[in-house]
Amino acid sequence: MTANRQDAWSHEDDLLLADTVLRHIREGSTQLAAFEEVAEALSRTSAACGFRWNSTIRKKYTAEVNMAKKKRTVLKKEKAKSESSFVLQQEEEKPAETLQHVHQTTSDQTLDLEAVIDYLQSMKEKQVAAYEASVLKAENEKLKEQLEKVEKEKSVITQDYRSLLEIMDRARKLTNHTLLEKSL
Repeated sequence: MTANRQDAWSHEDDLLLADTVLRHIREGSTQLAAFEEVAEALSRTSAACGFRWNSTIRKKYTAEVNMAKKKRTVLKKEKAKSESSFVLQQEEEKPAETLQHVHQTTSDQTLDLEAVIDYLQSMKEKQVAAYEASVLKAENEKLKEQLEKVEKEKSVITQDYRSLLEIMDRARKLTNHTLLEKSL
């Protein structure tokens, strides 16, 4: 006959831990907060709850965790949608055991469709950004060419101006020299 530990985890304790963690994930809270809540309810430490979740229970509820994460993203993006909140409320009210056996529902299909829509929107934004970048790059090249042209014209004008000043200076000197010769 084997002796049972007095602090052993019961099936009900496991269900409470799973339901609480899944609820916290769906609501966008941390698993640590869930462990603390369960620890208080079961008179255990949050570390013990975390260890139990990570070592045993999480493996049994992988699908539910993924579904809860999807629901969390939907809640963040569309809190105002009444249909989404109704579906989410129904899912929250189901115990974790029944969630484990749930097949693909319209809610999951909606989540997948929303993921596709989000992906397509991000691709569209990337394309728009790439197009704008190429337009700006072309405009930048055009402006560089214009600047180069203006700088060349300025250089030519500066050279012409210096030449003109030199000619005027020579003419003045010649005129002054000629006037001096006439006066002598």
